[in-house]
Amino acid sequence: MERSTGNWWETRWFALAAILASCVPLLAPALPPLADLPGHIGRYHIAAQLHASADLQRHWIFQWSLVGNLGVDLIVQALSPVLDAEAAAKLVVLLIPPLWVSGLILLARRAGGSLSPAAAFGFPLVYGYAFQFGFVNFMLAAGLALHALLLWCALSSRPALRSVLFVPIAFVLWIAHSFGWGMFGLLAFAAEWVRQREAGRGRGAALVRAGAWCLPLAGPALLMLGAPSGDGALWDWKAKASWFPSLLRERWKWYDVGCAALLFALLWAAVRDRRLRFDPLTGTAALLCLIAFVALPRLIVGGAYVDMRMLAPALALALAAVRVRPGHARLERWLALAGAGFFALRITTSTIAFLLFAQTQQAALEAVDHIPRGAGVLVLVNEPCSSQWHSDRLGHIAGIAVARRDVFENGQWALEGQQLLRARHPEADPYRIDPSQLVYPAVCEYKTTHFDEAIRDFDRGTFRYVWTLDFPARPALAGDVRLVWSNKVSALYAVK
Repeated sequence: MERSTGNWWETRWFALAAILASCVPLLAPALPPLADLPGHIGRYHIAAQLHASADLQRHWIFQWSLVGNLGVDLIVQALSPVLDAEAAAKLVVLLIPPLWVSGLILLARRAGGSLSPAAAFGFPLVYGYAFQFGFVNFMLAAGLALHALLLWCALSSRPALRSVLFVPIAFVLWIAHSFGWGMFGLLAFAAEWVRQREAGRGRGAALVRAGAWCLPLAGPALLMLGAPSGDGALWDWKAKASWFPSLLRERWKWYDVGCAALLFALLWAAVRDRRLRFDPLTGTAALLCLIAFVALPRLIVGGAYVDMRMLAPALALALAAVRVRPGHARLERWLALAGAGFFALRITTSTIAFLLFAQTQQAALEAVDHIPRGAGVLVLVNEPCSSQWHSDRLGHIAGIAVARRDVFENGQWALEGQQLLRARHPEADPYRIDPSQLVYPAVCEYKTTHFDEAIRDFDRGTFRYVWTLDFPARPALAGDVRLVWSNKVSALYAVK
């Protein structure tokens, strides 16, 4: 293991500053402006308050069971006696970036004795597309997986103890999110393969031994036997190719694409430039995650964007693995300075972007005060095509109305094996669950709900209000659906 030379980017002060800075974009917004998070908050509220609310009981069924998608749900539930769902969710989400950045820093130090001068380039990847989507259970599990790998490596000299400890740890990671558990399996296998190779074993023997030592991690696979398979696996190669430019997709297309291109260029330079090399541990872990990204489908066992989730961790680990060979101190200093500057730039622009997203979301949420408690609300969101880089992230904003007013709305998820929530009111089909709230322009490849058809056909017994988002307000949507309140983003209509 290399020893630290005392460079500024290797100090504890820099590490602490990076860890704290990673959460700055999330500090000011009252609601972290992640696309799916408001919908999750609605579910957290139902889980915590269903027993105490007759309105929620009329609208929802929630039954706890063991599924691999409960990380933030369980923490928010534990905090529910002292914090409401919105405050608890913000607290947990606020901790995810520091969890990731600290994990990368500690892994880089474990692998090379000091922090890689290129590691800071990888810190902003915690704000990659999966986080922007609001896949908070996966992001939490992936952050925990980085720290679990540290423990795995620390116990490499005590393999029997490690095998015993990691049986329950594997289940904890799986409960947080099954894909996070799968990611840790790759990381642990990579670490064990490197250890076996460093012990002088051949490739074949190292593969067999690494697989054998990772068997204690396989327990959660038993819980997945017989689980619903969803719609089966789907490989979408066009979508997979789009994840590369979307690596840091946030608000400004060419800026985000340019930043992603810079990271890919840096890694390509590290492959080609003889002055640079990769640490075996983090480099091998990155390579396995990248192979998983290529091999995994977009849809599998009820989960979506499965492959996309692996890309940011793969690149973050690869950047943390980049080292400058001895004799090139000037290159090392410039690389560290550029990495810190890139991290500071992305944190600054993410902070601005989140403030702008939050401003639009808060304007949309002004409608909630005008919705009677316990009402049924048909939500219709003008959702842009996926090819449009910028979105105001209103697709699941109605989850906050569930948390604040105990309403029934049609944007909650109800995938068997993924969510524990079920919507009542079967008479409201097909406008009962996600994605019936999304209205895409006619030119988009996705087709869900047609606005005029929804207004004509929705069940007036279930829904006494219609809430439109990012559509122009009208005096009436139909003869019996009249405007009661509006602003520049939201319009609320009552069924007369």
